[in-house]
Amino acid sequence: MNTYKHSLSRIRLIAGNTLMEALRQKVFHSLLLIALGLVCSATFFQQFDFGADELKFVTDFGFGALFLFGSILSIAASTQLFFSEIENRTALTLLAKPVHPFEFLAGKFLGTYVLIGLFTLLLLLPLAGMLYWRETSLMAQFGEAFVEGRLIRYSDVWVFGLLQWIKFGILSAMTLCIASFSNSQLYTMLMAFFMLMICQLQYIARDAYASIEPGLGRWTVQVIGLIFPNFQLFNLGDQLVLPHADPLSATTVIQIVAYGLVYTVAFILLAQVHFGRREI
Repeated sequence: MNTYKHSLSRIRLIAGNTLMEALRQKVFHSLLLIALGLVCSATFFQQFDFGADELKFVTDFGFGALFLFGSILSIAASTQLFFSEIENRTALTLLAKPVHPFEFLAGKFLGTYVLIGLFTLLLLLPLAGMLYWRETSLMAQFGEAFVEGRLIRYSDVWVFGLLQWIKFGILSAMTLCIASFSNSQLYTMLMAFFMLMICQLQYIARDAYASIEPGLGRWTVQVIGLIFPNFQLFNLGDQLVLPHADPLSATTVIQIVAYGLVYTVAFILLAQVHFGRREI
């Protein structure tokens, strides 16, 4: 029990130090400012048309900004925070003490993950506020379109944010897995972005799987579908917020979250295997 408590304490300390270091990074501040600027100016990037169309545009624009800049932050922050420990030789000092490689990786991941969660929250707050303000204005102008009340389900904004945060966690864990055996920050980031594209387009392979005859090709597609998580499961912006579709059930949300957590843990454990064999 004491060993378990000491392990959690070490992970917490490494995570706290990682978060403090991450908050000082210029990449975090730069991406946050750019993303906030885009989200807050979304209403000025379109022709003002009928109310509901504008609200959908703002919602899609905000969700797109969160996905784009959240993905960049997940990869860049995970890479920089890992290699900073390697280049400064602080990883060697930590591992020379009674710190297990898993504790080191788990601490780096959790610190980065909290940073990504903060980034997600700071984008969703102005997005929800802007949607509320704009919808209120449209209700005053087009009252007949809002006879049943507000169109936006604001709880869905936070559901989408949660799902994106889970997805960013997988992406951060994948980046750490690559960094655990890579000797270059550039290689790590390029490979992480390549894997992001595979995960985003994995549904194409799944669709092709249905039409492939049994054999090597079908087996290969199955293996790819198992190794790489399907990020399309998290891209549910079109099914959220506006009332043209039913809200996601709690069961569906829990299943998607569990799916993401399984892959996150798997990549962290795989990173531990590689990192344990690495000469620092």
